[in-house]
Amino acid sequence: MVSSEKITPDRIPGKECVWDYPRPPKLEKVSKRLRVFAEGEMIADTTEGYRVLETSHPPTYYFPPKDVQLKYFKKTSKNTFCEWKGAASYYTIQVKEKILENKAWYYPDPNKEFLEIKDYISFYPSFMDKCLVDEEVVQSQEGDFYGGWITSNITGPFKGGVGTYGW
Repeated sequence: MVSSEKITPDRIPGKECVWDYPRPPKLEKVSKRLRVFAEGEMIADTTEGYRVLETSHPPTYYFPPKDVQLKYFKKTSKNTFCEWKGAASYYTIQVKEKILENKAWYYPDPNKEFLEIKDYISFYPSFMDKCLVDEEVVQSQEGDFYGGWITSNITGPFKGGVGTYGW
């Protein structure tokens, strides 16, 4: 879909359409079990996560540091900026011989609306072996810019792929 086309949300009863998510984004507590695996190791596991819901994006999940195997993580010098959450910092993850450079991020000093996820860690699912919400393996958001997690209860279309950045 190119940016000049009219966007038609996929609204299906009983499912969440990302076009109904708010802008500015909403932070929501999650009680579902969230897990991340890299090189066969479970590197994060929580039932105390959060998700960020933003118009046109699949949810992005955040893990409390206490539920992440930080022995695999090394802070990097990379920083990016989100107009809603503030300045993000990054981790490189190394499990066995695999190095996932700048594939996890966190907000060391988030804007006040997102203080609850201070230092919580999020992952790009496309670079992990798998990421799960409860027992469902997520699909990654195309484009790897936003790091969204797509589950069977989420409908799009999703921003992130080629031709969608102008939406």
